[in-house]
Amino acid sequence: MQVRPWRVHPDSGLTAHAVAGRYRLDGLLGRGGAADVYEAVDLRLRRHVAVKVFRGGDARTEEHSDNEGRLLAQLRHPGLVTLFDSGRDEGRPFLVMELVRGTTLRRRLARSALSVTETRRMGVALSSALAHVHGTGIVHRDVKPSNILLDPTGAPRLTDFGISRRFAATDAPAAVPDAASGAAAAPATDGEDTLIGTACYMAPEQALGLTTGPRADVYSLGLVLLESLKGEREYDGRPLEAALARLHRPPRLPDGLPPGLGELLRAMTAHEPSRRPDARTCQQVLAALPIPDACDARHAAQPVTAPGTPARPSGVRRSPGTLPSRRHAQTKAEPAPRALHRPGWLLAKSAALAALGVTLTGSIGAAPVGGRSVVADPPSSRVTAQQVPDAAQAMTADRPERAAPPAESRVTG
Repeated sequence: MQVRPWRVHPDSGLTAHAVAGRYRLDGLLGRGGAADVYEAVDLRLRRHVAVKVFRGGDARTEEHSDNEGRLLAQLRHPGLVTLFDSGRDEGRPFLVMELVRGTTLRRRLARSALSVTETRRMGVALSSALAHVHGTGIVHRDVKPSNILLDPTGAPRLTDFGISRRFAATDAPAAVPDAASGAAAAPATDGEDTLIGTACYMAPEQALGLTTGPRADVYSLGLVLLESLKGEREYDGRPLEAALARLHRPPRLPDGLPPGLGELLRAMTAHEPSRRPDARTCQQVLAALPIPDACDARHAAQPVTAPGTPARPSGVRRSPGTLPSRRHAQTKAEPAPRALHRPGWLLAKSAALAALGVTLTGSIGAAPVGGRSVVADPPSSRVTAQQVPDAAQAMTADRPERAAPPAESRVTG
């Protein structure tokens, strides 16, 4: 895989020799909290590849690298990056993967939002990739723009399975894992009962330390598609603020969405996992959605920033065919959305997340050092389940009964 190189000095100790006597490391492509990714040349097969070299050789690093390698080895899909090889070099684990020339969705969105047609096309490909991942009994747990590569044609590839895990079959009634995958006996969290993810894109159950299954990936993908349409994160801010916001209100959809797309996005980002469609249903619904030309052209004639109006806080421009965000179009005549739950319910949520606030800032996937001035995704974070207080349980017990959503917000397949 490849993104535009960051201005980071590579490890001269690695680039001075061929990894495992076979892979010559060239430019450094990206740096995370646990590993560096290099563009490399396979000297044996004479082809360009991407090599992910993990820093440090302690037991936990080896466990994570081995887990990622085993999971990737079972996956082969046009919307995923293919694993070629794995091993250790001078005590450092490494993975050799397909090199995809292009950029990331995060950098693409830093230029402008996507059109409805572009978002729909990307959603079809990513939901198909997730359906394949879930079908093998794996949940990604960190779907976000910086983990989505775009090749020169704009086709997306979902990457970085570093915090992915097998899920219990009971956590995903709509997913049917392969019989040989052993998913039914696999835990939904890692061996230390640690929950991992990125606060801005976590599903509510993931943020609260509850069991995480495939529907959490569907929720995250829904936020990614919504961000692609609006050009800004739906739940931004510090990790605690982002986690609390999704429990306080549902995502705000932009005006002008074509029929069916808004209903699907509402269903994908439903608070309860059972109300979300599975990834295969998302793919089918997106593929079948008619996108009127007027939908893409509706805002093409509008200027990026109208005279006399303040610039968008995120600094993101709108390209022709993109939709305006209701967050910045709200007027005094339009009241702010009401809170969905009574005060006691919100207090319980706040108490539960207050304990998470300290640990959500701990990074296992820091942004590359010396990067350009592009808004980056927040790093993946680690949360220990034992740190979720009894308030999280009180939330479930104290939760008020809510009326069923309107029929159009349900998507089934």
